[in-house]
Amino acid sequence: MFQELTIAKGDGRYHKLLIQLAKTDLIVLDDLCMAPLTDEQQRDLLEILDDRFNVRSTLVTSQLPMQDWHQHLGDPTLADAILDRLVHNAYKINLKGESMRKRKSKMGNGK
Repeated sequence: MFQELTIAKGDGRYHKLLIQLAKTDLIVLDDLCMAPLTDEQQRDLLEILDDRFNVRSTLVTSQLPMQDWHQHLGDPTLADAILDRLVHNAYKINLKGESMRKRKSKMGNGK
């Protein structure tokens, strides 16, 4: 998504893409905080989440516990704003146990 946003900024489609993302019924952010976000990516994410807040659904998965997201997002002010839009009115599901990939791998090996 961030790569597409960068390209859209260069070719003049950025605002059109933001409108499209704002109208998308569900956006899935898979493995949030697995890699540090640049300042530009943080601002883009904030813009997208702000446009969607209380209007459309956003599903977030992460290997990190939610309490660690703030420090991994980067700039504290942007992290506050991003998390404010993500966690309010959110359903939070914390999964426990082995990963499904690991379990499937064991089943495939006859273990």
